[in-house]
Amino acid sequence: MNISTLVPTVRPYQSYVYAYPHKTAYRPLADRPALRELWAAEPKDALSLYLHIPFCEVRCGFCNLFTRIGAPEGLVAAYLDALERQAGAVREGLGEDARFAAAAFGGGTPTFLEAAELERLCDIAEKGMGADLAAVPLSVEASPATATADRLAVLAGRGTTRLSLGVQSFVDAEARSAVRPQRRADVEAALGRIREAGIPVLNIDLIYGIEGQTERSWRRSLDAALAWRPEELYLYPLYVRPLTGLGRKGSREPKAEWEAEWDEQRLRLYRAGRDHLLAHGYEQVSMRMFRAQGAPSTGGGDHACQTDGMVGLGCGARSYTSALHYSFDYAVDMREIRGIVDDYVSRPAADFAHAEHGRPMTGDEARRRHLLQSVLQAEGMELAGYRARFGTDPAEDFPVELAGFAARGWLDPDAAPGRLRLSPEGLAYSDALGPELFSSAVRAAMATYDLK
Repeated sequence: MNISTLVPTVRPYQSYVYAYPHKTAYRPLADRPALRELWAAEPKDALSLYLHIPFCEVRCGFCNLFTRIGAPEGLVAAYLDALERQAGAVREGLGEDARFAAAAFGGGTPTFLEAAELERLCDIAEKGMGADLAAVPLSVEASPATATADRLAVLAGRGTTRLSLGVQSFVDAEARSAVRPQRRADVEAALGRIREAGIPVLNIDLIYGIEGQTERSWRRSLDAALAWRPEELYLYPLYVRPLTGLGRKGSREPKAEWEAEWDEQRLRLYRAGRDHLLAHGYEQVSMRMFRAQGAPSTGGGDHACQTDGMVGLGCGARSYTSALHYSFDYAVDMREIRGIVDDYVSRPAADFAHAEHGRPMTGDEARRRHLLQSVLQAEGMELAGYRARFGTDPAEDFPVELAGFAARGWLDPDAAPGRLRLSPEGLAYSDALGPELFSSAVRAAMATYDLK
């Protein structure tokens, strides 16, 4: 029997899988384990450090990140105070042998902070956590309005190797449609300041699938970005999620009569964007990420780490050990986020010495995570590395899933021996393929999460 007759068709855009399990699968941890116990037996010689800033000057209509608009007088200082208290507690929990191999500031918008506040943020990473920002890759997210010369000077001076600018569209009408008020002239000015600052790697984020966007207007944005010769480009499909600006106003609310048309639009624009960048000397790293040939790799990968060892500071940050993924509470609604931020800044140092929300990682979940985050990369996954880590073969652990991928043409039959790699069509369907690797337990937890 041909297995393809048993495999139903799938929608290509189901979920952007940037971490597994998603935070909607996390739950309060009744035992509130101490960080010292969680990290005692973990390898700590090459950890990643992530500092989360939950502030933006405006919230885009598509955004479901943990962020709030603006900050009342004194809140940023109070947040940095709390971040410093958390750093002290976390570093004590990690122990003296902890070393960091990469760092990132995300959010929110880290450059919402003023120059002096960014200096303090860097001090917290270096003095509070012991990360040498001048010696490890440091990636920072920014918006055009906050990419000012004084802020960029601080970041460049403190060792930033990669700056990611959220542009989304160079077409003003499309930016308005996505509820991202900005003018192309302001975006171009910000890009000029970033290049003048001398940060080695510039990444530009663009979005396709915006209402009213055409292949011609998409090409205009791509060419406008290419004019700056960014070392990296991320091409994101538009999603409309509950409790976001676009979700509340009903734009792109899922309706059967146009779902297929929107999927086709996004696939068409994705393929046009991919082919355009490949023709201009970029290599595809994942469905979303493209890197200029010869550009340095500075730790700004597409969330591709298969092993654990992430230390997150801030109320929206995750931390990963081999046995537990944990964070603070998660929300999308602005009122709920404000409450979580207010709770975070009021916490004493002792409260940061424990994990509160998370999900234990079983052997099965670790296998799923490794496979998912490896195979979604264009280079694919070496089977030997999987076998060395787990003592099994992916075909033994996931026979049904891999057979389904093959039946849909998502696996590359010409991949080198010993390598599991997606075909170009498989990469295009990454947001459908990834969710098929979720465990039933994670699916159930996500389905019963109380959205807030």
